[in-house]
Amino acid sequence: MEYRTLGPFTVSAIGLGAMPLSMNNDNAVPSRADAVATVHAALDAGVTLIDTADIYAPAWDEMGHNELIVAEALSSWGGDRSGIVVTTKGGITRSEGETWGRNGSLDYLRAAVHASLRNLDADVIDLYQYHRPDRWMVYGEVMENLKTLQQEGLVRAVGISNASVEEIDIALQVLGQGNLASVQNEFSPRHPGSFDELRYCAERGIAFLPWSPLGGTGGGARAVGERFGVFAEIGREHGVSPQRVVLAWELSLSDTVIPIPGARRAASITDSAQAPGLRLSAEELARCSAAVGLEL
Repeated sequence: MEYRTLGPFTVSAIGLGAMPLSMNNDNAVPSRADAVATVHAALDAGVTLIDTADIYAPAWDEMGHNELIVAEALSSWGGDRSGIVVTTKGGITRSEGETWGRNGSLDYLRAAVHASLRNLDADVIDLYQYHRPDRWMVYGEVMENLKTLQQEGLVRAVGISNASVEEIDIALQVLGQGNLASVQNEFSPRHPGSFDELRYCAERGIAFLPWSPLGGTGGGARAVGERFGVFAEIGREHGVSPQRVVLAWELSLSDTVIPIPGARRAASITDSAQAPGLRLSAEELARCSAAVGLEL
């Protein structure tokens, strides 16, 4: 495993996106035992970053479901937990009747943080990321709210998710240079639209965490080699999966990139965790970038 910088932390170059253990596009959630086993497999493979969120749950009245799985897996794992970093997210609301919304107010975020602390059985959250913008609020004011939570000692580091370049810049202005730990946006061969944000973060030393880096649940990740044949071709040449090639390519885009592939099976994250060890030539990397329409 290789390691990269995430705010004040040093973490594995590949993280685990825990969301599919509680909700996914197939509506096929693993048993609790299998979910815990998947997290254990990630940890056994050297993964030291786990990404979760308060809304990751099978239903609106099970908020915190995913955080509870992560907490159970960490408490029952036999390895050294001192270097494990858990990031959770808040700011999306989910209520009766599966009514979804956004809330970036200080009162809501503070309550959400306390709930996440209980779910994760933690005294402080390593990295707290603002999940999606509340368009009824000024973005800079929400960043002030996150800064307050950090000053109150509830969270060690602050990040943002689903953010534009402009919003990243606002976060930097409010939090201060060096105090925005991460930006977590969707980025994959299927969705390369956040490449501008990726480069913006790379230029400023901010960790960029691609979510759904393989194309998402519901078949996108499984079919990435079919939709983008170059990854399957290069995979065959190296004797590895197309998914591992995709992650190795993403890692090559900047040393600030830390993909967090989702997994609901131990085999999936075990394979993904080996991506940092896959060495692709400059020609192979250029073929990958061209296949998804990026000119580097």
